[in-house]
Amino acid sequence: MKEKSLKAKGLTVNLILFMVLVALAIACLCVGKYSVSVPDCFRILTGGHGHAAMDEKIVLGLRLPRVLSTVVVGASLALSGAVYQGIFKNPLVSPDFLGVSSGACIGAAVGILTSLSGTWIQICAFAGGLIAVTLTLMIPKAVRSTSNIMLVLSGIIVSGAMSSILGFIKYIADPETQLAAITYWQLGSFADAKMKDVLYVLPLSVIAAATLIGMSFWIDIMSLGEREAAALGANVPLMRGLCIVCATILTAGAVCISGTIGWIGLVIPHFGRMLVGSGNRRLLPAACLLGAVFMLLVDTVTRMIGPAEMPVSILTGIIGAPFYAWLLYKQREKLR
Repeated sequence: MKEKSLKAKGLTVNLILFMVLVALAIACLCVGKYSVSVPDCFRILTGGHGHAAMDEKIVLGLRLPRVLSTVVVGASLALSGAVYQGIFKNPLVSPDFLGVSSGACIGAAVGILTSLSGTWIQICAFAGGLIAVTLTLMIPKAVRSTSNIMLVLSGIIVSGAMSSILGFIKYIADPETQLAAITYWQLGSFADAKMKDVLYVLPLSVIAAATLIGMSFWIDIMSLGEREAAALGANVPLMRGLCIVCATILTAGAVCISGTIGWIGLVIPHFGRMLVGSGNRRLLPAACLLGAVFMLLVDTVTRMIGPAEMPVSILTGIIGAPFYAWLLYKQREKLR
């Protein structure tokens, strides 16, 4: 009975979150420094008539790509964080702990340093994230250890090395143009979001997300520990490797669209557990929806808060750090 009650609660919460996401997405298409009425927004989206040409350019040319970008990035980062925290049994794990974000930043920095176009900078960022995770996975094989602890330590090594390389790139970059672009990339923003950028990333992201949600039962098994999962019939190295590959694709794709955005993958999964419990069959869809909702809210605030648009990571840090501190306080007995 308890399992049925939790399943019903999970379905109800996820349905409510989906409806909130749809309503919020429509609101975000309408609000801004240039507002568009809801009826006009619906006419624009459905191809109707009776709206101003400027309204159509604002909704379809600027806000729709931005809304889709925020939804994809928020959902991807939150889902990756929930999966990593599950398979590594560590509530402090975030999507970039295997070096994805650091590698993607180096790829983007190299693209900026060599004056590549925006699309090629994104390709370089995606490749950099994949290379970083590949290096992280190679270190345990080199030392002939497949434990989670060794993988986490390898991620720390690679992230540290990537940060040093990024520091060197920033040192040799042109301080007037290239350095500013690299720094802005690190802070994360949706100001330059384009529909083609989202469409490049979307197919792989959808496949990776569907694979992880489909593996939610096995992620539950692996969250029990390596020995327990193996005793229950799980091929731990294979399952863990597939989860890492899919989570890396999601994280690298998100970084390609928006740059580095912190706290989403760390905080949102915990908030999801508060709503639907720790079972990944309920948690992973909830994390996706919560991440998308939170990212939409944060991005809307950043573009309306002042005359100049604030980088997204500043606001996610302002919100995420106090919330995580409160969460640790609430769970202080469990952490002892």
